[in-house]
Amino acid sequence: MSSDRLTSDRPTGASRGLAAGLLAALLLACTALLGTGTPARAETAGTGPTATTIAEALATSPVYVDPSYAAAVNPAQQQALVDQIAATGMPIKVVLVPLKKGDAFDGSSRTLAAVIKERLGQQQLILISTDEYGKWLNGTEWPTDAHQTRDAASAVGFLRELNDAGLAARVAKAVELIKAGNGTEVYKAETARIDKEHSARPEVKENASGSSSGRGPGTLLAVAAVLVLAAVGAAFLVRRRRSPRHTAFTFPDAVFAAEQAADEAGLRRQATAEMLALGEAVEHGGGAATPGLSRALDAYDAAGRVLDAARGLPDLVGVLALTAEGRSALAPAPGLPLCFFDPRHGTAVRRTTWRPLGRRERADVAVCEDCGQALRARRSPQVLAVRDQGRTVPYFEVPAERSLWAATGYGSLLSGPDDTLAARVGAGEFSRARQQSEDHGAAKD
Repeated sequence: MSSDRLTSDRPTGASRGLAAGLLAALLLACTALLGTGTPARAETAGTGPTATTIAEALATSPVYVDPSYAAAVNPAQQQALVDQIAATGMPIKVVLVPLKKGDAFDGSSRTLAAVIKERLGQQQLILISTDEYGKWLNGTEWPTDAHQTRDAASAVGFLRELNDAGLAARVAKAVELIKAGNGTEVYKAETARIDKEHSARPEVKENASGSSSGRGPGTLLAVAAVLVLAAVGAAFLVRRRRSPRHTAFTFPDAVFAAEQAADEAGLRRQATAEMLALGEAVEHGGGAATPGLSRALDAYDAAGRVLDAARGLPDLVGVLALTAEGRSALAPAPGLPLCFFDPRHGTAVRRTTWRPLGRRERADVAVCEDCGQALRARRSPQVLAVRDQGRTVPYFEVPAERSLWAATGYGSLLSGPDDTLAARVGAGEFSRARQQSEDHGAAKD
């Protein structure tokens, strides 16, 4: 690597570079930040009920209710569920626990199901559990999904009759559908109904001055229709750089009501380590003539700026996206960005066209294997949820002018090969978005 590329400061725009002294200092600083290398989640591990606790409780009753859900499922409701399950004659178990990162199941309903199945040791088992997000339920059946358990549990979140129902009523409905064996039929009918209703929703037009028109009763009905998407659980914001407008698909608040705060300190250590690794890769990149080296330097520079200014989870995930962009620039062939729905899932394996329920528009996004499978099954992928103006929302619901990450989908929604996250950070979009967010928050106060 040519020494004339190195400067004494982290470069800005045209003066990018990587000083040998700076890199050495960064190595020392990162080593201090990384500490002993203990996994971040070890700090919060062990919270919540253990698999052993739950399995022991299920040995005497088919319904386990965590104390934190005592108000949602009282003893009388729990007994009613026990009686309902007994009447089915089926091996149904119900586990209602809050899921969060760092607990015995690492916040994953899939992990919970697998671990409980192993602890119970039953060959035939139907398990209904709370999902990672709000009102949704998760259903799993072994050895096969003979009673359409998965769709039965999912259908509950779409049923209009259960919009205001409590957790006990939702579980009771799931048991009813499993017993009837028609969960798939109900699931398909309800999602088709929602799709039809909201695809026909009138769009709000803009007048010549750019302001919205038609804000009468018709528009209020359209807004009300958007709120019904609390049953849909699929949303994202599309922003084309060359287009004067963007199309927003919004997740309802209810879907993310139970989302827990991420381990920000651990993610910061991960982001620091990723940036360190990119710096070392650039340092040994083979000289200024190496293809992609310039873009890798830009990505390193941008990642450093964002990391220095990061004030929360979205920005730290942005550092991961920028370092991935830098690694891709150094690779023989450019790869895909990180997963659109949650960059923490890792590098995407494919791009796919997605049309959320209730929308006519489609968008091309990069997805990991799990999110791709969820989309093919018409299910909501697990997404990166953030706090915005007092609400928990998917990161891509934040208005584009207040979030570079929402505007770009962490790389999925860039307009072409010359449009990069690093270039946008270098052009000041990250800083401007932060200022817009701060101004918006001050105005609300």
